[in-house]
Amino acid sequence: MRRLVSSLLCVAMQILPTTVLAGGPPEGDPAHWPQWRGPFSNGIARTGAPTEFSDTRNIKWKVAVTGRGFSTPVIWGDRIFLTTAVPTAKAAAPEAGGADESGQRGRQRGGGAGGGAGAGEEHKFVVMCLDRKTGKTLWEKVARIAAPHEGYHRMYGSFASNAPLTDGKFVYASFGSRGIFCYDFTGKLIWQKDAVPMRIRLQFGEGATAALYGNLLIHAYDHENGSFVVALDKRTGKEMWRTPRDEGSAWSTPFVADYKNRKQIVISASKKVRAYDPETGKLLWECAGLGSNVIPQPVQQSDIVFAMSGHREPKLMAIRLGREGDLSGSDAVLWSQTRGMSYTASPVVYDNKIYTLSDNGMLSCFNATTGEPYYQQKRLPQADSFKSSPIGAGGNLYLASENGVVTIVKMGERFEVLATNTLDDQMFVASPVVAEGELFLRSKTHLFCISDGKAH
Repeated sequence: MRRLVSSLLCVAMQILPTTVLAGGPPEGDPAHWPQWRGPFSNGIARTGAPTEFSDTRNIKWKVAVTGRGFSTPVIWGDRIFLTTAVPTAKAAAPEAGGADESGQRGRQRGGGAGGGAGAGEEHKFVVMCLDRKTGKTLWEKVARIAAPHEGYHRMYGSFASNAPLTDGKFVYASFGSRGIFCYDFTGKLIWQKDAVPMRIRLQFGEGATAALYGNLLIHAYDHENGSFVVALDKRTGKEMWRTPRDEGSAWSTPFVADYKNRKQIVISASKKVRAYDPETGKLLWECAGLGSNVIPQPVQQSDIVFAMSGHREPKLMAIRLGREGDLSGSDAVLWSQTRGMSYTASPVVYDNKIYTLSDNGMLSCFNATTGEPYYQQKRLPQADSFKSSPIGAGGNLYLASENGVVTIVKMGERFEVLATNTLDDQMFVASPVVAEGELFLRSKTHLFCISDGKAH
């Protein structure tokens, strides 16, 4: 959901505890997709999903979404949560903040390379809850009305690119410089937290999603004017710790890694991949080697964390967990690859294989332990531009393009395309979502529920 620069837009299959929250279905229920990269944070669904659909086939429902937003929806049971930003058509002075000492915002006041759209235009920042069975809006709340001090990428950005997340009791929605908002499942505002106005390079916009660890909500703010990672008490919004980061603009979402029952927060960025103690914010380890404009979220298999960048100096690094300090250039970096990397899309790890999707529609599959390619830079049948992150469901990869094409590829050592599906006049930047065998796709204008009525 989860990537901007050409866009603004996953942990091994660790088993989540099966407990009941808020009187609803258990955490392990296949009806849940509680965060951007799914129930395991690795892009893998608990069930399969339909592989064939079109505008006239297997569309259970389709609803228009007002405004503009590329955030990936999240699901808990029969509720879908998403965010959007709706222009008010009112003239307004831009909100304060975001400038450096020289008064510049995002390196170029007007943005560059497609950046800067929407700056100074008043918007309503909206959190929505929909019925998963029907697509009907259950409630929508205006979290804030503001005229953003900076814009977003004209093609792939929005003021609502940060995916929300839920713990089954509450939904947490980040609008970056507009703050973080916590609602219960009835739409009641529980708390809100103002954020430091960010200054993003070239005004490409904001898009990193928060992460949940226990009772902490962890958010990285990597920008041009004082980056940091912060932990908030998810029940109250109270700041528990804040750690400065020596980084510029980046869009990668924090990842909660688990090594020998010790959790750590891993965040990718241009200078270094860094891991923090989630309880204190203390830096545990760091490792240089990625390129600029880092968007993909790290992902884990067993004792290995994978971090990736795809702009200029593309690289995928496999870093063994268990050490502390500066790991740059050490044997803790088990292997690296530079061909077939993703600029915006996060990787998928499944069955000791890691899959990467380039922006121009080239799919690669590597042995997650050794880094050896099973196949590399295989072109998809309709090699469109891809900003959405792939997901895995039922042993298949789902790849949604900006031209409305969703390609299904069988996961495994051999490159095998199973189906190519087109939804006319649609553009996908948000990532696909699967719940109880149904596929959910958010386009630039609509939200789709795709179901074939079969058990997956």
